[in-house]
Amino acid sequence: MKIQFAAALAVALLCTAAQAQDTDVNAKVSAETARANFARTIVLAADDVRAFAPPPAGFADAQPGRAQGKVETFTYASSVTNKRRTANVWLPPGYDKSHRYPVLYLLHGIGGNQDEWRGYVRAQDVLDNLTAAGKIVPMIVVMPNGRALADDRSPPENKVFTPENAAGFARFERDLLDSLIPAVDAAYPTLKDSAHRAIGGLSMGGGQALNFGLGHPEAFNWVAGFSPAPNTEAPAKLAGEAAQAKGKLKLVYLSCGNRDGLINVAQGVHRQLREQGVAHVWNVDGYGHDRDSWAENLYHYAQLLFR
Repeated sequence: MKIQFAAALAVALLCTAAQAQDTDVNAKVSAETARANFARTIVLAADDVRAFAPPPAGFADAQPGRAQGKVETFTYASSVTNKRRTANVWLPPGYDKSHRYPVLYLLHGIGGNQDEWRGYVRAQDVLDNLTAAGKIVPMIVVMPNGRALADDRSPPENKVFTPENAAGFARFERDLLDSLIPAVDAAYPTLKDSAHRAIGGLSMGGGQALNFGLGHPEAFNWVAGFSPAPNTEAPAKLAGEAAQAKGKLKLVYLSCGNRDGLINVAQGVHRQLREQGVAHVWNVDGYGHDRDSWAENLYHYAQLLFR
């Protein structure tokens, strides 16, 4: 419980820092503000319920004897940081360079890096199992470092809650669009159009995915935010962008746990999407701000992609 609270506090603090930078670079960030942000009262509406049944037992565990995809390290030159940056790339079982694949980009949370989806959430095991069951379209999955700074390492605890660290997550928008996507498309046999490109993220990465995906339908037609954090842009703005892109967007997927103190962020986006007539998936599971929710929602989201 202490570990979960510390992680949640980190999310809330840095999200507050990100918002403070947008409005007042001299604004102070305090632990008290962060705790209040995360610990706000959870109020559930009638439609804040599961959209899917829970996955089967072992869905996120490696299965002996089952064909596995390959996770490889990919480096690229960033025009934002002027450094070479690193991402993890999952190639599906049976990967064939003569075949072209759609691509899913998965963004991590505030304290993570390119290894969070692979190590903490075990995304490769979820994807391997879905592939073996024939439940997903074969795809390439890119797990980048969403902190676009010259020094993009996860900062020490005493430097997590700084405007400089928060700024790296906003700067990743141009890094993703201008550097990473072109590099991936040049290195792998991808389908390069927006109809075959998806984005999703957890927590801080969930906010990034909604901001970048809904803001750039020319780049992504499939967009998901899992437990999006307060770095998420105003719900009315995001819903307005989604409404304008109705002809392009294939799927908007939104989720959160009903024990997650940040659920008000996702609820706000959901309600604005509904108000503006944007069809979307709204999945409220029984978890807090943790990997169980994120692994389950990857399981559900991946099955809907590229159909």
